[in-house]
Amino acid sequence: MPLPVMAAAGLAGRLLLAALFLHEAWSKLAGYSAALAYMQAFGVPGQLLPLAIALECGLLILCGYHTRAAALLLAGFCLATAVLFHSKFGDRNQLLHFEKDLAIAGGLLLLFAHGGGPWALDAVGILGIRRRESAVKAGTQAAPHLLTPGP
Repeated sequence: MPLPVMAAAGLAGRLLLAALFLHEAWSKLAGYSAALAYMQAFGVPGQLLPLAIALECGLLILCGYHTRAAALLLAGFCLATAVLFHSKFGDRNQLLHFEKDLAIAGGLLLLFAHGGGPWALDAVGILGIRRRESAVKAGTQAAPHLLTPGP
């Protein structure tokens, strides 16, 4: 069983990552036309903006639900953002944004590799399914109520 400080660190990391994506999604919704113009200035079709907003919402990361899949998708999103919008390395600001997007993608890949932690919905699972699977994999004698389907 992980230490509570490790579980808390996992939760804090998820919250910080989610906050970034939730804020960016809200900014794009509030300034939709400006976000659309920005994307089109870089040759990115405006039809992709709703997809970008959906990917950025971060709600899955926040709740820790399907954390690995959400983290992998968001990592890809960050890498695409870095390459599409921040590749003018002669501009120090663009280089900084490129590096920031790479660092965020790295954090998301760690989240993909290690999951949302014990304080995530993934750890609980629907009707306790994850707990039963863990008990069976560990070869422990779990309580019978953990090995039978829920109500």
